[in-house]
Amino acid sequence: MAEPQQQSAPPSPEKIFPVSWDQFHRDSRALAWRLHGVGPFAAIVCVTRGGLVPAAIVARELGIRLIETVNVASYDHTSQGELKVLKGVAPAIVALGGGHGAGVLIVDDLVDTGATARIVRAMLPRAHFATVYAKPMGRPLVDTFITEVSQDTWIYFPWDTGLAFQPPIREAGL
Repeated sequence: MAEPQQQSAPPSPEKIFPVSWDQFHRDSRALAWRLHGVGPFAAIVCVTRGGLVPAAIVARELGIRLIETVNVASYDHTSQGELKVLKGVAPAIVALGGGHGAGVLIVDDLVDTGATARIVRAMLPRAHFATVYAKPMGRPLVDTFITEVSQDTWIYFPWDTGLAFQPPIREAGL
């Protein structure tokens, strides 16, 4: 994933989806459970930075030891800029399974517009792409995901937040 979150700018405040560490861990394990029947996978390529946590959980659950990273940057905490590949995938990983990433599992936290996913898919066109969360614009680019959220929902991941008071929904003007 690129920078803190792979998603378009935050919508109006009523369309937020805060995710706790416990929930993210459960959702990542659910992703591993779904992927167990799809594999086996020779390696994981995690899209940094957001893909690091779910990739670690999936790797543990599926017993995968070969883990690679790819870094496509574009985001700051609120907006998307030009996509840049800061670190590509090692040629040895691309060559697995006869080439083009066959037998490789790509893991990210979220697919939003699909911009980052398109770049990573081009590097590993035969890999299996999995995300914990998916938005409608990016969903066709992933093979497996756990939860779909609307395109105008901003996901607050646990590494982006701290504990703070949340007003009741009835007071948020919904």
